[in-house]
Amino acid sequence: MATLGDIGVSALINIIGAFAFLLAFALLRIQPINDRVYFRKWYINGARTSPRHTGNFVGRFVNLNIRTYLTFLNWMPQAMKMSETEIINHAGLDSAVFLRIYTLGLKIFGPIAIVALLVLIPVNASGGSLFFLKRELVVSNIDKLSISNVRPKSVR
Repeated sequence: MATLGDIGVSALINIIGAFAFLLAFALLRIQPINDRVYFRKWYINGARTSPRHTGNFVGRFVNLNIRTYLTFLNWMPQAMKMSETEIINHAGLDSAVFLRIYTLGLKIFGPIAIVALLVLIPVNASGGSLFFLKRELVVSNIDKLSISNVRPKSVR
């Protein structure tokens, strides 16, 4: 059976993994060697030229400007403020679809998470019916947060 500690460790691993991928994306995005991968539409439109043709040997492959490393996540709020047409023109249709799925997920799961944290978990945790059945059943801490902890026809 899964315990609350197991779920907490799993959540921590997933959160760290998500931040690691976001950080890797953001840091790889500002490197000159990856410029054609991340800004391909700008190259097709002629709005950008390769930074690898200028500068010293190391500067062609690694971004040596410290200021860009401090502001590498500035694109996220700007992308959320852009209209769908601007995103398609700027980054392509796949980026617009990804942002639409992302915002839909936030709109659906954000309120659900708030309701679960503020209402459902305290009601289920304080139900108390599993404490009376403890001698007959083997229950874990996660069972205390489930619907089985609320008595039938309870006001909760």
